[in-house]
Amino acid sequence: MPAPDASYRGRFAPSPTGPLHLGSLIAALASYLEARRAGGTWLVRMEDLDPPREQPGAADAILHSLEAHGLHWDETVLWQSQRSEVYLSALEQLQRSGDLFACHCSRASTDSAGNCCGECRQHTPPPPVALRVPVASQFVAHWQDRWQGDQRWPIGQQLRDFVVRRKDQLFAYQLAVVVDDAAQGITHIVRGSDLLDSTPRQLWLQSLLNAPQPDYGHLPVLTNREGQKLSKQTHAPPLQDGKAEANLRAALGYLGQPSPPPDCSGVRNLLDFALARWDPQAVPPGPTLAPR
Repeated sequence: MPAPDASYRGRFAPSPTGPLHLGSLIAALASYLEARRAGGTWLVRMEDLDPPREQPGAADAILHSLEAHGLHWDETVLWQSQRSEVYLSALEQLQRSGDLFACHCSRASTDSAGNCCGECRQHTPPPPVALRVPVASQFVAHWQDRWQGDQRWPIGQQLRDFVVRRKDQLFAYQLAVVVDDAAQGITHIVRGSDLLDSTPRQLWLQSLLNAPQPDYGHLPVLTNREGQKLSKQTHAPPLQDGKAEANLRAALGYLGQPSPPPDCSGVRNLLDFALARWDPQAVPPGPTLAPR
């Protein structure tokens, strides 16, 4: 086992649009085991930025599910809905540096990459507007991913800009996650590979906001028979907290980890077994098929 690293700070950041499912448990478990194996800190952040999409009671259900599966966090849960002033401060910083412009283009009028297609950068449009950051044409996002390997994304060649605050005044995920990772001192991010294409945008924002770049690891995602990511949108069944042991065993299997013996019972014993044998190199890089 590697020497404890008290500086390691990881996190699990669900959105309360519904209860946890097996795919989200896999991400939470891997994030938890990585942090615990390093001897670091593991946090939970509730990304409750989009009230129209949130499900009443989902946030409490998510926290209850994590506890039922033995995944206890180390510090107070951070709620993004309570951090508007911090996000506004980041927008003001971008405004001062000339890295922000107002855009009134509708989603239908943007191009396939989501770029503003009007003259918004030259002529400030009247409200309602979204706020966007321009991307330098020469920007190449580069990081060594824990499971996906060397990543080089020349996003500046296609992505001219992207939204950081929507027309409805809600803050965009890309902005909030960068601000909060920096504020919480997150050093390592473990999440699903469905967010792989968000990382270049976040690296660009980190450079604009002078925020540190964490280490990234993007896990394989569970898919259904049609190849779609297992998610709330594809009607993934919610976790049954009363079957926490079976859920943990299934999650460890999808992560390529050794199977706990039949006489290993109780979520604490299962997690102790998994932690002692945690092998990141055994995690498959590609998507895996969810059970029927």
